[in-house]
Amino acid sequence: MAEEAGVTLTEHCYIIRKKGILSEEPIIKGTRTPVRAVVRLWQSGYAPEEIPSGLPHLSLAAVFDALSYYCDHREEINDHIERNRVPPELIHPSVRHL
Repeated sequence: MAEEAGVTLTEHCYIIRKKGILSEEPIIKGTRTPVRAVVRLWQSGYAPEEIPSGLPHLSLAAVFDALSYYCDHREEINDHIERNRVPPELIHPSVRHL
């Protein structure tokens, strides 16, 4: 990984870490969208090609790169997912089924 002006580059061209953004969690370059957000959509059943419909600021290439990063760093991203999970008891009953 290389670093330039508060940005840490990764081996994936669309994935960076940036000081001051999400505690330097891996994000999509040029956005504040964490890799975990793309992974959660994919795990929820969205095809990679569908994800840019809901996140139009992401290109399909960025989505596939985020999923590729996940494949290479599964434990790290799963940890970010778990740490950011909202406990069921904190979710209002009217939105639990969504």
